[in-house]
Amino acid sequence: MTNNMKTRPGHSRAAHSRGFVEWLDRNSRHIFLWPAVIMILIFSIFPLIASAIMALSRIRFRGGGYNVRFVWFQNFEKQLFGSEQFHFLGTFAGMSILGWLVAALTTVGIAVWIVSYIRSSFTVIGFVGRLITWGFTLGVGWMLAATLFSGHPFGTLGTTLFYVIVGCGIQFIIGLSLAFLCSLPIRGRGFFRVVFFVPLMITPIGVGYAFRMMADTTKGPFSPVWQWAGLKDFAWAADPWAARFFIMIGDSWQWIPFIFVVMLAALESVPRDYVEAAQVDGATGWEIFRDITWPQVVPVAATVLLIRVIEGFKIVDLPNIMTAGGPGIATESMTLHALFAWRSLDLGQSSAVAYLLLFVTVVTCVSFFNLVVLRRVRA
Repeated sequence: MTNNMKTRPGHSRAAHSRGFVEWLDRNSRHIFLWPAVIMILIFSIFPLIASAIMALSRIRFRGGGYNVRFVWFQNFEKQLFGSEQFHFLGTFAGMSILGWLVAALTTVGIAVWIVSYIRSSFTVIGFVGRLITWGFTLGVGWMLAATLFSGHPFGTLGTTLFYVIVGCGIQFIIGLSLAFLCSLPIRGRGFFRVVFFVPLMITPIGVGYAFRMMADTTKGPFSPVWQWAGLKDFAWAADPWAARFFIMIGDSWQWIPFIFVVMLAALESVPRDYVEAAQVDGATGWEIFRDITWPQVVPVAATVLLIRVIEGFKIVDLPNIMTAGGPGIATESMTLHALFAWRSLDLGQSSAVAYLLLFVTVVTCVSFFNLVVLRRVRA
């Protein structure tokens, strides 16, 4: 009986240890995930909730503290319909004939799109999702018709969409072209791969200052080139479209290497057997790219373009450094708009602009994913 009493605690401790180890094995994935979940909750969810509260409030600082007053959606109303409408949407002072034509074509195009979807593959969830896309597209079309195509300046929403649609489109075309050239058996392609990758390692602030210096037509390193081209007295920072294009060039120089690297890896992963078989059958280079290479890399191309679009919506460094958002607000993106409002201690308007940017980004990226990526995957 004494021996049994001596051995039972040892057996109990061993059984408890084995049970604890088995419990760890069963729940190890949850144990390793919880620290990341907690960090996300602390550093993502809390700022999201705090900014939502600020977006629905009017905050005024005073000596020794601040006053918070809930105004609900007045900050958003101010951006969309109130005194800040010119800053966010643009100046609406009547539409020209071209503006009315663009607005009519946009409306007709959306109507045809709706009818086509209802007749082809109608689902309730899909219709609700596309309803948001249709409404956003119609709103942007009418905004551009009343501003850009009517000779009036547009606001930070139009400027941001210009950086995203035009800038990212040009960057993707150039990056894909360079990747295709470097995937061919040409001399010095290893050297070009390294050279094309270098801009990606430079910070956006450095890129902004570098292009601001190079674009100086009077004292910059390329001033002789500007003088030879007859642009000695050209103040690009005072012209809205010239300033936008210079910022887009700097942004493209920084981000084309990202598209180049990813697309180069995708192009080199295409099976050579398919290409060689097409060459034997007498296919041209364009036919090989169109019918064999491009279908193989479309999923990667859609993904890299989606990532670039998300980053494009967050552009802030280059317009802030190169032009400070000027002339006026011509080069001011929505992110820079929120930053300037935050600097002026108007935290409610800053948060409202940030949430409008979130809405625009989510609608654009989800629409692109559903209408382009998923459709290609199903096909």
